[in-house]
Amino acid sequence: MIEEKLFAFAKENNMKGKGALCVALVITRQAINAGLPLDADTLLTENHGQVKLLGKSSVQNLLKDYGIERVLAEEGGRTSRGSVGNMQRYVQFLNELNPSQSDLKEIERWWVDRVRVFFAGKPMVFHFDAAKSMRSAIRDLIAQAGKRQSEISGATVVGTVLQHLVGAKLSLILPERPEMHGASVADEVSGRDGDFIFEDVAIHVTSAPSEALIRKCVRNLESAIKPIIITTYRKVPVAEGLAESQGIADRLDIFDVEQFIAGNIYELGKFAVSGRKTTAKQIVDAYNQIIDECETDPSLKIDFAK
Repeated sequence: MIEEKLFAFAKENNMKGKGALCVALVITRQAINAGLPLDADTLLTENHGQVKLLGKSSVQNLLKDYGIERVLAEEGGRTSRGSVGNMQRYVQFLNELNPSQSDLKEIERWWVDRVRVFFAGKPMVFHFDAAKSMRSAIRDLIAQAGKRQSEISGATVVGTVLQHLVGAKLSLILPERPEMHGASVADEVSGRDGDFIFEDVAIHVTSAPSEALIRKCVRNLESAIKPIIITTYRKVPVAEGLAESQGIADRLDIFDVEQFIAGNIYELGKFAVSGRKTTAKQIVDAYNQIIDECETDPSLKIDFAK
């Protein structure tokens, strides 16, 4: 998929700052207007010190097409360190990908969504309050993710947060840290039996249980792998109904993510306030480390507030 290739390129080349985003936007628009392949040398100024097309007006005019008035960069990325290298690498990426005109427009929209994420880049907040339940703190965090998801076209913020929270929790309780991966990387592409594999267990984390997921669980069972689904408390009945329809309800464990994480915070924290706070902070820290390793969106990070 083009989106997965874009994600991999952006992650590998750290294309998440305002200068890099300006480069991606302007070069994609140039590809739309002029066609592919592009010649990176012709996109440089005479002294080869800057990218010719970069500038505040060109970037802002492009963003205005998508209803964005906020200024991304006063110089449009023109003076950003690394812009020339980013341009050259991105031109090579586009030329090798050789997308169609319609795909180029989708690519432009993908980068515009990265700009929206950049503007919304303030981390989410885990509110630790000893007077409230741990489940309410986790539910509030998921609600924040849901709000962000509603503001970004095609985003899967809730699913990403769920997956990496579960990964963070598992990294604290398992003797060996499970393999972590970006939330956009499909199991079918990577050949995995689930989001997390440990011993004979495949853990599937989802914000939207589907028939396709249940069929995957059936394949797990056929391969002598024990499937577990972790989802939001509202979606547990959906997953249970789907499992019942496939005749595997008594062979499949389905957990509410709030309870799945909250239970461990109590247990690892020895049921003490100080222990719960320490454990919750450890999960948040482990989560942020996974975001650094596997995602390109800094707004997916979580601040710990006590």
